[in-house]
Amino acid sequence: MAVRKFKPTTPGQRHKIIGTFEEITASVPEKSLVCGKRSTGGRNATGKMTMRYIGGGHKQKFRFIDFKREKDGVPAVVKSIEYDPNRSARIALLYYADGEKRYIIAPNGLKVGSTLMSGAEAAPEVGNALPLQNIPVGTVIHNIELRPGQGALLVRSAGNFAQLTSREGRYCVIKLPSGETRQILSACKATVGSVGNSDHALESSGKAGRTRWLGRRPHNRGVVMNPHDHPMGGGEGRQSGGHPRSRKGLYAKGLKTRAPKKQSNKYIIERANKK
Repeated sequence: MAVRKFKPTTPGQRHKIIGTFEEITASVPEKSLVCGKRSTGGRNATGKMTMRYIGGGHKQKFRFIDFKREKDGVPAVVKSIEYDPNRSARIALLYYADGEKRYIIAPNGLKVGSTLMSGAEAAPEVGNALPLQNIPVGTVIHNIELRPGQGALLVRSAGNFAQLTSREGRYCVIKLPSGETRQILSACKATVGSVGNSDHALESSGKAGRTRWLGRRPHNRGVVMNPHDHPMGGGEGRQSGGHPRSRKGLYAKGLKTRAPKKQSNKYIIERANKK
């Protein structure tokens, strides 16, 4: 995995840094695993804008990703590594021995032609999905479930990985990418390895147009608005705007938004690292 920089032949090329796409082996998705994706432009059913700064963008198709990996004991061969416009990671197309095809998140180091397995009997190798109780302590993992059979919810974006640090009774202790350490049931599945496309964090759009292609419209700062539009608006000349807060008045810097009596608090051993 690598990134490309360009000669500054135009202002848009000067700061553009994009991936090389060298790992991608197919340009057309598997037809049986895609569907149309409707764009809302940030409007609800009555046509009212309920989410600002959304609209436009290139037409996309949604790929169905297998986050459950419940086909235990059935070997699958990696047919291709593909681009997915809906996520930062790459996806891999699997051909199972019984003829079924499925997409999964492509981990780092996965090659076309590799054989993958899922289930308690699978070896703890890159791309294999197995319960946390069958994964050796210290292993790097991703695609982690929070409830058995629910499907992976944690550690799914490009370059991310968690680490299985220890076991405590029915639970495994996982160190997440945020720095948070928490307990997860040992029966929950996880995939061995880290998520691929690790250089995604180094990419830079280079121009406003590339951001528009992703469906993001220009974002207006609160301090440039009028007082009746935003709590930080108004003032003669350039004013700081007072305490940073949202349009609704919620503080934007340092205000804790997690529910103090949330049920899952008891599973969190150490909070995320503060920057």
